[in-house]
Amino acid sequence: MKKGVEYIGIAVVPFAHDGNGKYVLGLRTENCRDEHNRWEPTGGGGLEVGETMHDAIIREMREEIGATPFNIEYLGVREVFREHGGQKTHWIAFDYKVQVDPTEVAIMEPDMCSELRWCTLSEIPEPMHSQFPTFLEKYKDKL
Repeated sequence: MKKGVEYIGIAVVPFAHDGNGKYVLGLRTENCRDEHNRWEPTGGGGLEVGETMHDAIIREMREEIGATPFNIEYLGVREVFREHGGQKTHWIAFDYKVQVDPTEVAIMEPDMCSELRWCTLSEIPEPMHSQFPTFLEKYKDKL
C-alpha cells in the first residue's frame, strides 16, 4: 500500500536554521517523485510504523543533510491535498522549526538533492515546492 495514496500519509516537515536567521533549502533533482528542480525545506519525510515524530525528524535530517537537529520547535499541522502523475494524494504534515550546526550540513542524497543553499526568509529562491509558500505564509510569525 502506498502512503498518501491508498491511505493518508503522515509526514514531518522540519525547516532547519542556523540560529542566526539563515535557513537551509534543498533543490530537488529529476530523480524525485515530483516537483523537480524546486526548492524546499530539507529533512522531511513520512513517518515509519512505530516511530515518533521526534525520531522521524532526527532520522530524516541525518539521512538528507547529515545534521542532528536540536531546539526542535513544533509549528503546527497542515492537511495537504495534491495531485501528481494523475494520482490524488492526501497527507497530514506536522511542521517544525529546527536548529542545526551548519558545519554538519551536507548533501547526503545527491540523487535527490542537487544543491543546498543557506538564505534568509527574504532570499528564498524560486521556483519553490508547491507547498512551501503555504508553509511560509502559515508560520511567518513563528519563523
